[in-house]
Parts: sequence; C-alpha cells; structure tokens
Amino acid sequence: MKKIDYQRELNASQLNAVESVCGPHLVIAGAGSGKTRVLVHRVAYLVEKGVAPEEILLLTFTRRAAEEMLRRASILLDERCRNVSGGTFHSFANMVLRKYARFLELNSNFTILDQSDAEDAVNLIRTQLNFHKSEKRFPRKRAILEVISKSVNKSEEIATVLFDEYPQFIEFTEEIKKIRLEYDKYKRQKSLLDYDDLLVFLKDLLVKHEEVRGALSGRYKYIMVDEYQDTNKLQAHIACLLAGEHGNIMVVGDDAQSIYSFRGANFKNIIDFPRIFKGTKIITLEENYRSTQPILNLTNAVIAQAKEKFEKNLYTSKKGGNFPVFTDCPDENSQSVFVAEKILELREEGVDLKDIAVLFRSGWHSNDLEVELSGRNIPFVKYGGQKFVEASHIKDLVSYLRVAYNRNDQVSWLRILLLIPKIGPKTAGRVIEAFADLPKKEEFCRKIPEIRELFELLEDIDPLRHGPADILARFMVYYQPLLKLKYDDFNKRLNDLDSLLRIAQRYNSCEQFLVDMALEPPERAAVEPGRPDKDDSSLTLSTIHSAKGLEWHTVFLIYVAEGHLPSYLSLETEEQVEEERRLFYVAATRAKVNLFLLKPHIDRSPRSFMDGGGSVFTQVSRFLEEGGILKEFVDVRGSALTAGVDDLEIEDILGGKRSRDKIFFETLEDYFKEE
Repeated sequence: MKKIDYQRELNASQLNAVESVCGPHLVIAGAGSGKTRVLVHRVAYLVEKGVAPEEILLLTFTRRAAEEMLRRASILLDERCRNVSGGTFHSFANMVLRKYARFLELNSNFTILDQSDAEDAVNLIRTQLNFHKSEKRFPRKRAILEVISKSVNKSEEIATVLFDEYPQFIEFTEEIKKIRLEYDKYKRQKSLLDYDDLLVFLKDLLVKHEEVRGALSGRYKYIMVDEYQDTNKLQAHIACLLAGEHGNIMVVGDDAQSIYSFRGANFKNIIDFPRIFKGTKIITLEENYRSTQPILNLTNAVIAQAKEKFEKNLYTSKKGGNFPVFTDCPDENSQSVFVAEKILELREEGVDLKDIAVLFRSGWHSNDLEVELSGRNIPFVKYGGQKFVEASHIKDLVSYLRVAYNRNDQVSWLRILLLIPKIGPKTAGRVIEAFADLPKKEEFCRKIPEIRELFELLEDIDPLRHGPADILARFMVYYQPLLKLKYDDFNKRLNDLDSLLRIAQRYNSCEQFLVDMALEPPERAAVEPGRPDKDDSSLTLSTIHSAKGLEWHTVFLIYVAEGHLPSYLSLETEEQVEEERRLFYVAATRAKVNLFLLKPHIDRSPRSFMDGGGSVFTQVSRFLEEGGILKEFVDVRGSALTAGVDDLEIEDILGGKRSRDKIFFETLEDYFKEE
C-alpha cells in the first residue's frame, strides 16, 4: 500500500498541523503559506491512519474547492479519499435537512429558491401588501431581499442593515419587517427554502434536537473548515455544534485576510475560536512560498499595526528581491499613464500580461485606467465591479451628450426619455417628433415638467461652444433625480459619473469624445483579448475582494490614499478601518516579484466634485504612514511625469493649460542640462 513521506513533503509547521488529529485546532495560515497543501495532506493522513473516509467532513466555501482538495488527496494517497464528505455549508445543510426534515415539520421534498426565484417571491408579497403603490419611492425586490439576507447572515436587525447600507429606505423599516414576516410564511406554506434558510434551519435543528446533533457528531468524527475567517455567525455556530460532542475540529484560515464583512463574514469567529474550544492548539504557518522578502517585510509591518490579531511573521527562503515602489503621481490620469507605460516595459522584459494585475479598493477606481489601456491597445479583463462603459448609468449620461450633439439620434432619445416616470416607448416616440413641432412641444412641456426641463437644457447647449465635460455636468444635475428613481443603489453609482466627467475634461471636442467612446471603449480591450498580437494575453484588473486567493508576478495597487484605501465610507468605526487594513494586506501579498503602490497627488473625488467643490490634495494611506513604514520598507519615487516640475506647473497641468508633450520636452531638456 502507498505510503506518504510527510516529513519530506511538508515544512515543520505544516507537518505539525497535518499530524495534529484529536482535539480542537486553529491553523493560522499566512498568505502563500500552503494552506490547501495542509488540508489535502491532512485528509490523506487521517485516511492512511485508519479513519473511515465517511467520518471526515471537509467544509469549504465552494464545491469546486472541496472537489479539488479531495482529488489531490486521492492522487496523493488513493481513491479512498474520494469518499470523504466534502462540500459547502449550504450543500451539507441541504443533505442533512432532507434526512431530518420531519424534526422541523418540513417536507423532505422542499424546493430551494435561487436568487431570481427569491426576488420574485419578495416582489409578489410586496405587491400583495400594496407597498408598490407607496407615494414615496419604495425599494425594489432585489434591494429588499438583500436587506433581509444581510439581516440573516450578519445576525442583525433589519433597522441596523438599513441604517448601514440603505439609509434612504430607513423610513420603510416596519414595511420591510412585514415583508420579511410574510415572506417566511409564504415559504413555509409552499415548502420553499432560500439559501439563507438552509443555514438557519440546520442551526435550529442542531440546537433544538440533541439526538440529531449526537447522530451527526457521531458520524463526522473529524471536522475541517477551510477559510474560517470568512464564515458568518451561522456557519461558525453550525461548525461548533457539529464538533461539540467530540471536539475534533480543525479550522484553517488567516485573520489578516478577513475582508468579507459586507457578505456577513465575521472577523470575531476566528479570533474567538480558542475561547469557544478551551485548550485549542494554535499552529501558525509563516513560511511564504509566493513573495520575495522585501514584499513580506512591508506586509508584516502593515499587519503588525492591527489592533487585534494572531501574531505571525511571514518569511521566505527566496533570495533577493526589490523593495516595493511607491509613486506619488500628479493626478488620476498620470497614475494611469504610469501604470500603462510600466506594463509595456515589463512586457518588453518578458513578463506576460497574464502575470500582471492592477488592484484597487473600489470598482470605479479603474475607470480612467481602462480608457488609458484601451487607447494603448493593452488587452485586459476586469473582475469585481462592472466594466466602466457597460454600466447602464454611464450609458444614460452619454446618451444625453449624444442627443445634444446629434438631435436626430433616436436611439439615444429613446433611452433618456424612458428614464422619465410614466413615459413608455409610444409616448417617447411622440416626444421625439414634437421636438421639431412647436405646438406639440409646448403641449408636452405643460404636461410633463421633466420634458420641459430637458428641452430647455438642449436649447441652451451648443456642442460647438461647450466642451463635453461642461455639457455632461449640466445634464448630471438634471439626471440625478432620475438616477435615484431608477437605481436603489444610486449613491454607489455617483463615483462612476464623476469618473466620466474627469475623463471628459481631457477633451475639448464633443465629437472626439463621442468617437473615442464609440470606437475605443474600455471594454473593447476586454472582449477582444490578444488584439495587439495573436499570442498576447490579458492584463488583470481586479478589486481587492475579487483578487483574494490569486497571485501575480507584478501587482500595481492604485489609489493608495486616504479616503480610497481606507475608503472614506469605512472610517466610522475602528472595526471598519481594521478591515481596510486587511484589504491592503491581501492586495500586497498577491505580488510575487514586483509591487507598485501608486497615489494621485491631486484628487477630484466624488466627495469634493459632486458637492461642487474643486480638487483636493490627497494624503498617503495611513497604512503606509504608521510606524514609519513608508520610509523603512518602501522605495519612494517621484512620478516620471513630475520630474523637474514644480507645484505651479502641476496646477497648470491639471488646469489643462499645458499639454503633456510640452512638459515632456521641457523635462527632457532639463535632464540633459544636468552634469
């Protein structure tokens, strides 16, 4: 029979985790430290030692992760590992509830509602209760379901979720509570369960029925949970209940990578695990197999400032490596230019585009960069957040500009008219015809104030006299009330609109702006990967949340500035700031060889621009300032675009008074004058 040499295959800490069988164990697996390797080898170790595969339960966050681990364990040992019980919390809950449904007065043939079905059920109840006829804007089905789901997953009251994430709907707290109550009744009557119910019902089953809990604990004698820092309260409670009888539970995760509180993940689950299971053995994996030591020195220093953590210090046996590079760019577009030019340099040096990533805190942070990459024919794919010009609110605002530029653009006319309440396609068609018919035009203006305001705006705009940014800014004032009506999350979309304005400010001609948006839209590079060369690959643009678990040769982290990372939306509590710190840590630990940190010196963020203010000077992220981290662990460089340029010239650049080419040649001349 096949025997595995665990001492040869694992380092000392990994081996300790694999051979730790009985009792509660917490494995703190630092970034890139071989967490999956430990779980795979531990499955094989338990089976090799005579544990029946059916007595092992491996809980993961995706079915694919469980299947891949068991596949690797089977290759490592033998096919017995395929019989280990592995899957997600939800799939495990489904299996258990089918078997023990009678204990909860459920039908064992219950139907599981997917997201779309659940939304439709909520909408049905919303309509039956006549809340859709509210004089004030009542939230739509998706927003209502999100509120209900977050209330379940975060174990918080409806009012708390509304206050934190949908403050515009706080006045409807009681109505949403009523919808939730009726929604629960509806599901019970129809033998329906949504995703959240699977966890709620399983927890109730384990809490209220000792005999069931005992039976399950007796069957699953060894429990392992992956990514424990990402569990919500329900999942952690379920895991602890299952192991309560025997205590043979190993949870694996990294407190420093707990970044999903918006999904309900609870940082305290991993922190408090040793308090729940007395005598927990804590094993820390610190040897990193991904990054160079200078990158690890930076990430160690950043996470060392965390208020609450398990102590660890990542190290690697890799030799050499460059310091992470910090660059303070004049503005957002200079940041984009720097990234694009450096990517082209790396490509010439033999680094494939697929081995490079640009990471950011919020999806809108890459808007300007997407335009820059597109203009340079650098193909990319984007993860997390919608691609800039695909967003419907961006299409809305551009349609106003198209109509202002070409009054015969009926497609754009139709789009902007359908935004107005109570206007359908037929009425919209008549309005378009009325624009050139004075009596009809006056009639529509009397009946519908929004049309009167739109016509007045169009008559006051001259595309030959006004630049695209000026025209868009005027239409934005008109569009914002309609934006609020159309989208429940309108406040999150304002960032994209602001980005569109900033991009438009680089154009003097409406025609050129619209041509570039049509012929070279940012998403074109994403849908045609390999466009410049047939053998080319695609650069990755990703939010930090979507990048977790991945790695690249070179990582650019943009907008490393106060108000962006950490986000200004996450500065109200210490807990929120600490999660932002962990986001920074996750982003930086994705880099294997090169890490570039960038900050725009001047910022026209929504906080200033949308309120009618001007530009503001950004401060570097606190995560680099604390403890002198920026000075000790980072190579601080000035942007190539600012070399030899003083503050007055920077103001001229931002004001559009001087072209980038002129600055380049002046800087070039100064450079060659130097001895």
